[in-house]
Amino acid sequence: MTRRELEVKDMNEIRMILDESKVMHLGLVDEGMPYIVPMNYGYVMEEGKLTLYLHSSVKGYKLDVMAKNPLCCFEMETGLEPFEGDVACKYGIAYWSLMGRGKISFVEDVEEKKQAMTILMRTQTAKEFEFNDKLVGVVTVLRIDVSEYTAKHRPLPKR
Repeated sequence: MTRRELEVKDMNEIRMILDESKVMHLGLVDEGMPYIVPMNYGYVMEEGKLTLYLHSSVKGYKLDVMAKNPLCCFEMETGLEPFEGDVACKYGIAYWSLMGRGKISFVEDVEEKKQAMTILMRTQTAKEFEFNDKLVGVVTVLRIDVSEYTAKHRPLPKR
């Protein structure tokens, strides 16, 4: 991160970003070509270690890409607030963001799939849902074991 003064290290603020962002932009690489897809997610943060959960249909291009290359990057943001300035270069957007890298795994264990979908729905809706074998049997559940992440806050400029 170039602008260290914008880095967020407070775990409460990092959790706020994870809770308030609803779409994660997942970056993959397919035979040297980048591919980005927006996805809903759920997360678990334990002792600073971040794990992300995603769900998908049972087939499709992104799953083919992940099967060939499980390395990924991701980005999410919240609190977007445009601001104006007296010249063009002073316009911008205030925001909170989190980005990182990790490795994707296909979750096969039915109990872990149920838990992952419960976590995903809790993150997305702040509600508790239960999943049975049939429900998780018709989706692909993915886990990203995050190897590194950074968070950033660009506040509104002082007036």
